[in-house]
Amino acid sequence: MRKPLVGALALAAAGSLALTACGSSSSGATATSSAAPGSSAASSSSAGGAAGGAQVGVILPDTQSSARWESFDKPYLQKAFDDAGVKADIQNALGDTGKMATIADSMIQEGVKVLIITNLDSASGAQIETKAKNAGIKTIDYDRLTLGGSADYYVSFDNVKVGELQGAGLVTALGSKADAKIIEVNGSPTDNNATLFKQGYDSQLDPKYKSGWKKVGDQSVPKWDNAQAGVIFEQLLTAAGNKIDGALVANDGMAQSVITVLKKNGLKVPVTGQDATPDGLRSILVGDQYMTVYKAVKAEAKGAADAAVALIKGTTVDTGGKTTKDSQAGRDVPSVLLTPVAITADKVKDVVADEFVKASEICTTPEAKTACTKFGVS
Repeated sequence: MRKPLVGALALAAAGSLALTACGSSSSGATATSSAAPGSSAASSSSAGGAAGGAQVGVILPDTQSSARWESFDKPYLQKAFDDAGVKADIQNALGDTGKMATIADSMIQEGVKVLIITNLDSASGAQIETKAKNAGIKTIDYDRLTLGGSADYYVSFDNVKVGELQGAGLVTALGSKADAKIIEVNGSPTDNNATLFKQGYDSQLDPKYKSGWKKVGDQSVPKWDNAQAGVIFEQLLTAAGNKIDGALVANDGMAQSVITVLKKNGLKVPVTGQDATPDGLRSILVGDQYMTVYKAVKAEAKGAADAAVALIKGTTVDTGGKTTKDSQAGRDVPSVLLTPVAITADKVKDVVADEFVKASEICTTPEAKTACTKFGVS
């Protein structure tokens, strides 16, 4: 039986994207953590590892910034293409723009009909899309918009909304505190999503800064590097005299580094995140992190797969009229945008019920097991 959150998200996905004469079925796969960040398995391609005969090529960005790419996006994308009867080659660039370009060249030479990329930066992503376009291949930006690119479609979440949820979460966590000192740890400066997240959370925090709160640190983290996030945060914390009241952190991986620094300095303040990772959810349950943002990757992957199948078949992708502005290219990119969900301790059970993670991945320590029981995570 489908859980309530699954049904709601599936409905949202269906409302965002419809196909004419596509006929692909909904993915019912449960993600498994088949490749942890940094593992050698992360570089393998799907469909037996051979691109030959693939109709769709997919290039995911890395394994370091988030566990999601290999543990969730890859299997969900594969399942969606398998259900549609379409052969796909899914590879990971492992954080290397040169490797991504090489993979793309190979897929283009093999004759894929559609190329889906999650760029490492817009400049290199745009070059790949230009090559594909010149070869008559349709392209889809997955999760991140390639500024200055030429993608036919963009499939992602409402990333400004993601940031709004983070900012609103921190405001709620600090309640009526009138003079809060805040550090903002932003995502990679080369990732357009990080810009959109910041736009969203600053829309919630700027009014507070104008009425008494103080921003005592605000810095982006190159390549979403978790270790570097910890170093940057510690420097900002030291500059603030080790006195802060909250940390707006753009994702769960970096939030873990921030929490480590806070504990080292004997501090405990509300921390935000994103991606609903097992580590992030565990931190929320035990009180080290206030909230995360859950993005149903299953729906996002199916949205991208459905759009690719429609392009292959020459049918219509219905985006509901949604577009995303590409400020560099001066165009509005047709977009399938899904809805993110804020997750606090009392909502962690919903992420488990949605089969995004397992309770056994979260309730791994005595403290976490107690919290899981308290908040009904099983």
